[in-house]
Amino acid sequence: MKILLACAGGMSTGMLVQKMKSYAEKNQLIAEIAAYGLSDLEEYVAGCDLILLGPQVSYQEDEVRQKFPQIPVAIIDMFDYSMMNGAKVMEEAVTTITMK
Repeated sequence: MKILLACAGGMSTGMLVQKMKSYAEKNQLIAEIAAYGLSDLEEYVAGCDLILLGPQVSYQEDEVRQKFPQIPVAIIDMFDYSMMNGAKVMEEAVTTITMK
């Protein structure tokens, strides 16, 4: 599965990506997870199974959904984001992908 996290500049989600990758490894999930700035998504979206928006860019959810209608879009819970709860974010990502 390929998951892209989008935030304002791509930097603030870096630590969360690492925690998500760690969870995926521990649970034997094959996942490509990366973080990019919202303006860079189009460059990396090919083959993507899910776009996760950081809380700071949640106001752009509708625009992202319109731009990439074939890809599910979800907003990372603000508490999980602030606590860098990679396990919870990854669990919710897997659930969202399997429901599509």
